[in-house]
Amino acid sequence: MVETVRYRRILVKLSGEALMGSQSFGIAPSVVASVAGELADVHRLGVQVAAVVGGGNIIRGVSAHGQGIDRITGDSMGMLATVINALALSSAIEQLAIPTRVQTAIEMHEVAEPFIRRRAIRHLEKGRLVVFAGGTGSPFFTTDSAAALRANEIDAEVLIKATKVDGVFTADPATVPEAKLIPRLSYQEVLTRELRVMDAAAIALCKESAIPVQIFNIGKPGSLRRVVLGEQVGSWIGPEEAV
Repeated sequence: MVETVRYRRILVKLSGEALMGSQSFGIAPSVVASVAGELADVHRLGVQVAAVVGGGNIIRGVSAHGQGIDRITGDSMGMLATVINALALSSAIEQLAIPTRVQTAIEMHEVAEPFIRRRAIRHLEKGRLVVFAGGTGSPFFTTDSAAALRANEIDAEVLIKATKVDGVFTADPATVPEAKLIPRLSYQEVLTRELRVMDAAAIALCKESAIPVQIFNIGKPGSLRRVVLGEQVGSWIGPEEAV
């Protein structure tokens, strides 16, 4: 049976923390392999897939700043950490016989291509899975903002944020057992209620371009595929009239 996909070009935002599994630090190879498998599964449906990775499993700029490193230097360290994660993810995907390209906002020609919008789109059109690293290339911006920016630049039909939770809840489900999942929200509701599912700049950018945001749990096998096929998974954020 031929499956009909809802989206033809997607951008998946992966946090660095999602790659460390149960570890307190670093990269868990089994988790990276699992994430790579989820991305590959969707790619085989004929979907053009791009990903933005964070670096929080290695170092985050905000945390580094709290330890006495100046903010700009700390953010630069965090951006470099995303490159390490991108290379690990790219390697795992390549082992599944899917060609990849890593593009970075900080030029480092020996390990990755510089981000060039038209080249990134061409890679997607040729069936390559593109992994974006280096954040926006500037301090003070999160990888959520980088994901929203890249989604706009490559004309992605949706920004899919892979997390460790099932979506957006009325309260923190880890501390409030009766918290309920909110399946659909508007951009404005997320901003007004300060729900912190993504930083405000990222949500505002998606709102301006009307790019929907899908929040889901990457730890549940097959969930990304279900999102791409248009099933109700996790929480969807979009224009108010569509909620």
